[in-house]
Amino acid sequence: MEDKSMQLWFSEAQTPFVDFSLKINKILYTGKSDYQRIDILESKEFGRVLTQNGQITLTEKDEFIYREMMVHVPLAVNPKIKKVLIIGAGDGGFIHDLLEYPNIEHIDLVESDPMIVEVCKKYLPEISAKLDDEKVTIYYEDALRFVRWKENEYDLILVDSVDPFGAGEILFTKEFYGNCYRALTDSGILINQHESPFYAEEAATVQTVHRRIVQTFPIVKIYQAHIPSYPSGHWLFGFASKKLHPTGDLKAENWLSLGLKTKYYNTRLHIGAFALPTYVEDLLKDVE
Repeated sequence: MEDKSMQLWFSEAQTPFVDFSLKINKILYTGKSDYQRIDILESKEFGRVLTQNGQITLTEKDEFIYREMMVHVPLAVNPKIKKVLIIGAGDGGFIHDLLEYPNIEHIDLVESDPMIVEVCKKYLPEISAKLDDEKVTIYYEDALRFVRWKENEYDLILVDSVDPFGAGEILFTKEFYGNCYRALTDSGILINQHESPFYAEEAATVQTVHRRIVQTFPIVKIYQAHIPSYPSGHWLFGFASKKLHPTGDLKAENWLSLGLKTKYYNTRLHIGAFALPTYVEDLLKDVE
């Protein structure tokens, strides 16, 4: 029988009563920036794992799900997107998929913590491979301040916000979403990670974020994906737009004609992802 006392495990407290644990081969990196603690772990089941302040940001095994559902959903609705703003996501995964689209002309990445980019380049090279592409400009600054001065500039804004505590709290405010609205073109789309609806604390965050976006954008729809390493595995995303509907304006044939290779996303799933469980619908109706 295997002696667990001699094994190395990483545990993330997903609630005060639930831990998510991974068996670890070794710790590849640990460091503390001006903003947070950053660790790169090598796990048995999920490959390399990036954690920020003890919370899993991504794993090599399932990061493709999050990345594809953030990127391909808006691009399948508006294939003419040319200029993109990414807030957070210093690992570079979004950029990897965005640059597969021939219409993308420029990507601005706003990341508050330079160390995240440096660490991902070194320890997650496949995910971060496109960070140095000539179409990409990286800004190391406060996202709220950056977007405040933008108007009618971006066709797509991807908000990969951390949990709404401390430094990440500004990315969940009504002011921030109002600034994003002004920064978008008339056909622009905002996509944000919307947390999990399953546990009570995160369900409250889902409601708060949804309320603020509904107050700002005329079209707001929520969609979902299954991401095993995230709390409960049930994860939500927000689609907000001035005039485009995520399923009514889906350009499925156009997207299929591009011949992109995906592991999770497809246009059938695109439509189904917006069909939510009843408990999630009730959660959202309470604030709409």
